[in-house]
Amino acid sequence: MVPPLAVDIDGTLSRADRSIDARVLDVLRDWDAPVVIATGKALPYPVALCGFVGVPERVVAENGGVSYDRDRDRLHFHGDREAAQDVVDEYVARGHSLGWGEVDLVNRWRETEVAVSRDQPLAPLREIAEKHGLHVVDTGFAYHVKSPGMHKGRALASLVADLDYTMDEFVAVGDSANDVEMLEAVGRGYAVANADDAAKEAADHVVAGAYADGFLDALDAVLAE
Repeated sequence: MVPPLAVDIDGTLSRADRSIDARVLDVLRDWDAPVVIATGKALPYPVALCGFVGVPERVVAENGGVSYDRDRDRLHFHGDREAAQDVVDEYVARGHSLGWGEVDLVNRWRETEVAVSRDQPLAPLREIAEKHGLHVVDTGFAYHVKSPGMHKGRALASLVADLDYTMDEFVAVGDSANDVEMLEAVGRGYAVANADDAAKEAADHVVAGAYADGFLDALDAVLAE
């Protein structure tokens, strides 16, 4: 049987420049089991991706801050946006910036966390977050200020509870520190070759291919088992 699949976007379904590799679209559409898109992006992005691919909108967004299943009309929040905003407000008051310019589309639709550009200083952001009892995760694309215990593994479990599957039956593919809990929580976790050390250590398998090549390698390995 084809197992259900949870997959990250940036660095996993993408090329190195973060554009989606078109080869993955039909693979996701034709996957003969539930597909969950699990990303650090705000909710509209994975929902839109599901629509363009042609799969049901079943997503984890904001590094596990949000989970949504259209078929079951379920939307869950797992983080505290106000607490994260307090952290970045203090960060900005100290003279730093979120780094996204005046029109901040990165955070415009976020409901459970706040993202800071990686060209901004990390040390003071972490110090302020720790003072407020929050965490900062470096996804390789941004620094995300989030609630403790908020992660993709927890949010995925909230979706799986409504499906006729268990977490052990899921396969997950990812590349970053924000994928660690998801890779550890499922039955089989795969890291692509460009993954950071934390993701590679959490995964059961590290494939030879990088980015979307690695995602396709992972699915080939799953289907070969």
